[in-house]
Amino acid sequence: MIIVHHLNNSRSQRVLWLLEELGLDYEVKRYERDAETMLAPAALRKIHPLGKSPVIDDNGVILAETGAIVEYLVDVHGEGRLRPSQQTPDRLQYTYWLHYAEGSAMPPLLLKLIFTRIAEGPMPFFAKPIAKAITKKVLTSFVDPQIKAHLDFMEATLEKTEWFAGAEFTAADVIMSFPLEAAASRGGLDNSRPKLMAFLKRIHARPAYARALERGGEYALLS
Repeated sequence: MIIVHHLNNSRSQRVLWLLEELGLDYEVKRYERDAETMLAPAALRKIHPLGKSPVIDDNGVILAETGAIVEYLVDVHGEGRLRPSQQTPDRLQYTYWLHYAEGSAMPPLLLKLIFTRIAEGPMPFFAKPIAKAITKKVLTSFVDPQIKAHLDFMEATLEKTEWFAGAEFTAADVIMSFPLEAAASRGGLDNSRPKLMAFLKRIHARPAYARALERGGEYALLS
């Protein structure tokens, strides 16, 4: 039995979804973020030293990092499903998007979240104008242009093909869901990019996605 150490409103929702797509049996061990800090609880450090989610336990194989978990599950339990054949152009694209999601797409979105919270967070009254000025400068001069560039790049990709790794749905689409849902929530993704919005609509309509939401609980990125 695969155990998923699942943190609410986190990247681990994708692991539940992938397990549902593969039709694998799994158990969810749920952890809740601190309501004020939004950090994971200390209990997760007992599972992995960094206290991050997702982490899976597959009969004693403990593995963290979403991309590594996705590759492991598809390699070990996929039976050839949800990835293109070796030595094909689609396989190369599949590998690229597996790494792009966390390596390139998420960093500017995370910076957007951090700097927005700094500007809106509590601080001495005399510091607030300075903090707001600094965060505005960082967001407008670097973070927002980076997000726009990535969204334009992803939109152009889906103008050529229905899914990120070609004509067929793959695990690359699973891992790309989180940055796009984050972008729709706080990064400016809207109907001005119809291909990306259509992608989100397609994945949200998948039965396995709905089942994963039922198992994982509230997922605020969708609100």
